[in-house]
Amino acid sequence: MVKRVLVVEDEVQIAKILKLELEYEGYEVVVANNGKFGLEVALEGKIDLVLLDIMLPEMNGIEVLRRIRKEDELMPVILLTARNMTMDKVTGLDLGANDYITKPFEMEELLARVRSCLRQNTIISNVSNNDDSIVSVRDLTINNDTREVMRGNSSISLTPKEFELLVYLVSRKNKIVTRDNILKDVWDYDYEGDTNVIDVYIWHLRKKIDEGFESNAIIQTVRGVGYIIKEN
Repeated sequence: MVKRVLVVEDEVQIAKILKLELEYEGYEVVVANNGKFGLEVALEGKIDLVLLDIMLPEMNGIEVLRRIRKEDELMPVILLTARNMTMDKVTGLDLGANDYITKPFEMEELLARVRSCLRQNTIISNVSNNDDSIVSVRDLTINNDTREVMRGNSSISLTPKEFELLVYLVSRKNKIVTRDNILKDVWDYDYEGDTNVIDVYIWHLRKKIDEGFESNAIIQTVRGVGYIIKEN
């Protein structure tokens, strides 16, 4: 089945190039040149992924993302950001963006991230197919069907990428996973540069699931190597 990508971008030339490149890769592409129209198209359904610029007329990308997430927690969203917009990147990720790419970008990297986001449920689906929908490690429980996460009696809210990362680590419990493994299997693209992005996501994940449980931390660092989740 052909995947349908929504490009929300007000710079006409960039939107045109994205549409041509995505169509060449076999995607069906819809273009919206302002945030308000982009939100309408996204919420109409039949969209598999959104490429969302932050600086948009009528409604900025952060607000578009916030409203999308109120209606749909799973739709993959990649933010298109300017180089100096660090806080918008952080806000976007906190609101549930799956990924972001900084302008100017290499088209091959963007296409790789699109492929990654469209396959982001593969690991979760594999876990669900191989095991029960409920996966537990100590007092941490993950429901792959509802995407609910519990630590003891407390519900934990995770972004889509945080949830995917947690499921990936749990599916490899008692095994050390390197940062390169995580980039390859969770982000699923050739990442050029350091792996600090992994450390940032691990930090956010730990803050949500391990804060207050320091003596019984779920995610453990193997210094100089990567991370591990131990059963006991």
